[in-house]
Amino acid sequence: MLQQVPRSNLGSPTSHPLPEHNVFVSPRLLAALLIAISADAATLQSLPPLTGAAAQAVTADWLITPLIRAARAYRSESGKELILTNGLIRRNWRISPDAATVSFTNLRTRESLLRGVKPEAVVEINGVEWNVGGLDGQPDYAYLNPAWLDRMTAHAHAFHFTGFDLDQPRAPFAWKPVKPAPSAPWPPPGIALTLHFAQPALPGIEVLVHYEMYDALPLMAKWITVRNSSPAEINLNRLTTELLAVVDSESTVDHPPLPPNVLHVETDYAFNGMDSRSASRTVNWLPDPDYKSQVNYALESPVLLQVRPPVGPAAAIPASGSWTSFRTFELAYDSTDRERRGLTQRRMYRTIAPWAAENPIFMHVRRADPESVKLAIDQCAATGFEMVIISFGSGLNMESEDPAYLAQMKSLADYAHSKGIRLGGYSLLASRHIDEANDVINPKTGKSGGAIFGNSPCLGSAWGIEYFRKLQHFLTVTGFDVLEHDGSYPGDVCASTRHPGHRGLEDSQMRQWHQITEFYRWCRTRGIYLNVPDWYFLNGSNKTAMGYRETNWSLPRDRQIILGRQNIYDGTWTKTPSMGWMFVPLVEYHGGGAAATLEPLEQHLADYEQHLAQNFSSGVQAAYRGPRLYDSPKTEAVVSKWVAFYKAHRAILESDLIHLRRPDGADIDTVLHVNPQLPERALAVVFNPTDLPVTRTLTLPLYYAGLTQNAQIRVQDAAAKTYTLDRDYSVPVPLQIPAHGLTWLVVLP
Repeated sequence: MLQQVPRSNLGSPTSHPLPEHNVFVSPRLLAALLIAISADAATLQSLPPLTGAAAQAVTADWLITPLIRAARAYRSESGKELILTNGLIRRNWRISPDAATVSFTNLRTRESLLRGVKPEAVVEINGVEWNVGGLDGQPDYAYLNPAWLDRMTAHAHAFHFTGFDLDQPRAPFAWKPVKPAPSAPWPPPGIALTLHFAQPALPGIEVLVHYEMYDALPLMAKWITVRNSSPAEINLNRLTTELLAVVDSESTVDHPPLPPNVLHVETDYAFNGMDSRSASRTVNWLPDPDYKSQVNYALESPVLLQVRPPVGPAAAIPASGSWTSFRTFELAYDSTDRERRGLTQRRMYRTIAPWAAENPIFMHVRRADPESVKLAIDQCAATGFEMVIISFGSGLNMESEDPAYLAQMKSLADYAHSKGIRLGGYSLLASRHIDEANDVINPKTGKSGGAIFGNSPCLGSAWGIEYFRKLQHFLTVTGFDVLEHDGSYPGDVCASTRHPGHRGLEDSQMRQWHQITEFYRWCRTRGIYLNVPDWYFLNGSNKTAMGYRETNWSLPRDRQIILGRQNIYDGTWTKTPSMGWMFVPLVEYHGGGAAATLEPLEQHLADYEQHLAQNFSSGVQAAYRGPRLYDSPKTEAVVSKWVAFYKAHRAILESDLIHLRRPDGADIDTVLHVNPQLPERALAVVFNPTDLPVTRTLTLPLYYAGLTQNAQIRVQDAAAKTYTLDRDYSVPVPLQIPAHGLTWLVVLP
């Protein structure tokens, strides 16, 4: 029997079986079964009831105060419901007459996120669709009255609840941190719940619905497993892993309202995008056909959350085998304020993808010959850079299996490591043409072409399977510990029936996604740093582009500088500074000639320093692409200066960023780094892009720095002065910023 659910007792799952369900064929059998389930549900009584302090919402601001009550499992006082809560959110499941989510509450706002009951999942097995759990009989889907629940019934054509397990979160893959590594637990602490479902018409087939709730964050994860203990192979044709009848965010009569704004939902089944919205392929906000009383006249309010892959999975599950889906993450917002919502989302990534906070300083060397690579390594070591990436167009071939070539690359990696530098390289996957036998096949034409990037190899083709084997071999043999993987899988489907890695069109997307994410997870376990220009963070990627147009780096240098600061400002609303890379064209890139490039570096040192200053002071790393980082002692001193500044303030610069004023070239612009857990509570950086010096009183909002009364503020290296915060936790600070210059302020408690 389950005890009080202390964390130390969750080393292995604790099961709570309920009786196997009988066939639902008549009201008499149904009534008998419900009585049996209700009687045996007393196993739930071993959980403590949700009363007293456990039932209270956390009152401190969880974004500032780290001591938040841990996630725990409880039962309702009635004994009819299983509850997970962490004081920030709470989710309740009825477990009789079937299992179904009957409450999902944001405890910070005390608002329900749910207006109705839906199945826990939907699966199509061998061509027949089945609900997984759920309850029928809700009279109105505008809201969910708890008094209705006792009158609701199990759905006959469904997998039915048979029991549950409680456990602690388990890491979906191992993580070997890249130094300097963030301090974060993996897997995130919390509690895990698995609901078991079976259907008598499909003996030996079980659907497991998994949930995790994490400590100190209003976040849940969900995924499903289909387990086949029958003697025959089964086909999982389609599936929906989540259905939530979510509350309206607005009510309009004449046009479709916006989707609900109370939840951020994303899954790790993502590709072909540099942010979670563009990369999402599974999260759908749809009209709810059960919601007949909505205000929208056409009944088009998009208030039904449906999470399902766009095609497939069309997975063949062998006898005694199982298949597990992608994961969905549901994050509850407690505000409509853009900054607070961004802070909430960024905290989520720091928790469920902590490697995204790894932020080494790197250079892109544009040639792969040993002399060029060693020069880059030496200059990186001299100035404090930490990583060299042999760039695109360099001639590096990571698909080579020539022993002499691999030995040469290994000697370069050994040389880099002897200098304390990580070494890696660039490899292109998608947006290249292999041949008709190995490219993705367009289902409309039966031929290659028409892919997302025109032509692209199928990852399930013989070439695709060999490609990943060759990359793993190269990385293992050479000791390279960085991979910049361009043209990562963009989500192409493939109609070929001859590729060994998939059976046909319907399973082609899921199988290709598995191919690339298993490779990224392999890299994560070996501590191989991943730069990937797509949203693969939840499967191990470290960094993607902060957000910029590549051809902008061919513009004149002064315009690049302002645009670069805009890119950083705009890109960090939902990304942490460590999650996005910027770019510095030391040599010509996409044209632009001498007006766009920084070489010779000493001749354009002021512009070079602007790039260095704004990237490092924002906590953002850039790809400094060229043959060298410096061309004279004077240039070396400037590079070393800003690296030293960054390392002196690294912890606060890699913390959360508060957006104060967007760069526009007409007046000063400002960002503020905050972290209430550090000795340096905040660091503000103020830029003056104008031709004249500026004298200004700058108001610093210090709420998210955790300061409430006083602050010690130091302008650059001057002595700190004491300031009293006003009622808005803000403080005015007088400043002087030189023309085309910057200053910074360090805030101490």
